[in-house]
Amino acid sequence: MQITVKEIARKVHGTVEGDENIIISKPCKIEEGCEGGITFLGNPKYTHYIYERRSSAIIVSRDFQPEAELNTTLIRVDNPYLAVAVLLNMFNSMTRPPKGRSCRASVGRGSKIGKGCYIGPYAVIGRGVTIGDGVFIYPHAYIGDGSRIGDGTTVYSGAKLYHDTLVGRGCIIHSGAVLGADGFGFAPNGEGGWNKIDQIGNVVLEDDVEIGANTCVDRATMGSTVIHQGAKIDNLCQIAHNVVVGQYTAMASQAGVAGSAKIGEHCIIAGQAGIVGHINVGDRVTIGAQSGVTHNIDSDSTIFGSPAEDARRRRKIEVYIRNIENIVDRVKQLEKKLKA
Repeated sequence: MQITVKEIARKVHGTVEGDENIIISKPCKIEEGCEGGITFLGNPKYTHYIYERRSSAIIVSRDFQPEAELNTTLIRVDNPYLAVAVLLNMFNSMTRPPKGRSCRASVGRGSKIGKGCYIGPYAVIGRGVTIGDGVFIYPHAYIGDGSRIGDGTTVYSGAKLYHDTLVGRGCIIHSGAVLGADGFGFAPNGEGGWNKIDQIGNVVLEDDVEIGANTCVDRATMGSTVIHQGAKIDNLCQIAHNVVVGQYTAMASQAGVAGSAKIGEHCIIAGQAGIVGHINVGDRVTIGAQSGVTHNIDSDSTIFGSPAEDARRRRKIEVYIRNIENIVDRVKQLEKKLKA
């Protein structure tokens, strides 16, 4: 793909300083700048790279002031990170596979495929499936009976959607993700073993949801496991049966949510955090990495630790723990003085 700086600036609502007719052929990392490449400066600690490595164009914030002469073209924007997101989407859209259905794909009886779709080789679509317009289903993906996929959604190779899974518009489901496997439901049978509890619900993804590679979203025992609009789930996460994840909540890698927990809107859940079942996490909650959440959390809270608690209190505790030897020594000295 080749595009001029002028065209990029128009797409990202930026202002050009320099030659707007330079041809850009690829985005590049700031530390690997090259001729024909475009990069961005979003973090001040990387500023030195723009003087050491020459990219043909650099996206910067509007208030950026160079510390030395720059032999490159700048595109000034309000939000460099957002501008880069738009830029990368432009380049990525050019690498889409051709539309059409492979002769080596399998489509079950009664299924409906929308306009402008791509169905790759060895993709399997079950019976009674409805697929919207502009959907990309890559090779070896599986869409179970009775499922529904909205317009513009992408299902990458090796993703598995069990029967009756409902996916909205503009979603992205990465390779190895499994939507709709049984929830972990077993009842002790009184003889030292377990009787399986059938999981007869489903999984619902609303519009603009992204599910990372090798993440599992289990079907509900009854009703639905629901990931609301705009939520972003990273790789290697576990969402158990009957969980509800609020809109625009983001969950980082290896986080897990146990059955029937309710996560609010606009939350941030950092890597390896664990949330027990049957609790409610409010809106706009931030949960630190490796936290263990064992009770209801009020909206607008920031918590971390295991068990998780208010971040300010936890920071004080961490300081005390790091100084525990000194504290113990001081206590022993005071005890000796009191005894004397």
